[in-house]
Amino acid sequence: MNWLDFQGYGPRLLDGALLTVELAVLSLVLALALGLAAASARLSRSAIARGLAVTYTTLIRGVPDLVLMLLLFYGGQMGMNMVTDQIYDRFGIDAFVLINPFVAGVATLGVIYGAYMAETIRGAFLAVDVGQMEAARACGMSPWLVFRRVRFPLMMRHALPGLGNNWLVLLKSTALVSIIGLTDMVLVAEKATKDTHEPFLFMVPVALGYLAISSASELAMLWLRRRYDAGFRHAR
Repeated sequence: MNWLDFQGYGPRLLDGALLTVELAVLSLVLALALGLAAASARLSRSAIARGLAVTYTTLIRGVPDLVLMLLLFYGGQMGMNMVTDQIYDRFGIDAFVLINPFVAGVATLGVIYGAYMAETIRGAFLAVDVGQMEAARACGMSPWLVFRRVRFPLMMRHALPGLGNNWLVLLKSTALVSIIGLTDMVLVAEKATKDTHEPFLFMVPVALGYLAISSASELAMLWLRRRYDAGFRHAR
């Protein structure tokens, strides 16, 4: 049927949906890496590391996501232009660096939600029983083995509910990348709506697309919770 083609916008909507998934997954990977690093810094004995981590989490969580995205994308481009201008003035090398909207979107979302992940992971680390760590060290495990075999699995058990919630919020925040020109499914639907004046024909499928991804994510989180809850269910 012709309506399934969405008046010729069907392939572009599908491409936009795939781009949205790629953006969300890569942003999640970056956010988890930054969150783990920041949480470790918050729990370290170094005052400098703790100070940097506190500054990062406080600053990022206190500024709206939209403002940060505009600031990092346009401000980052201006900063790169200033650097290349200085290189040209000093060395005569003519260079121009154009920030890719996809890279900017991944970096921005990763940095933003890395701050939220950091607090979730830090709380999960603090919830791990110290006696479990001492028992592992008493068995002769190396620090890395203690982390991999004991601390990380126990931390994940406490962190998964918060991480899952952060992931769902991150997923919905991918819609913000349309403001920097990235052709995700929201931008495609917006342009199609302006051309055809039929908002429900395009916005409803976009909403359903986000709902489908969220539902699949909930199933994945349920599987992870069952895995990391192994050995604890009978104790409840």
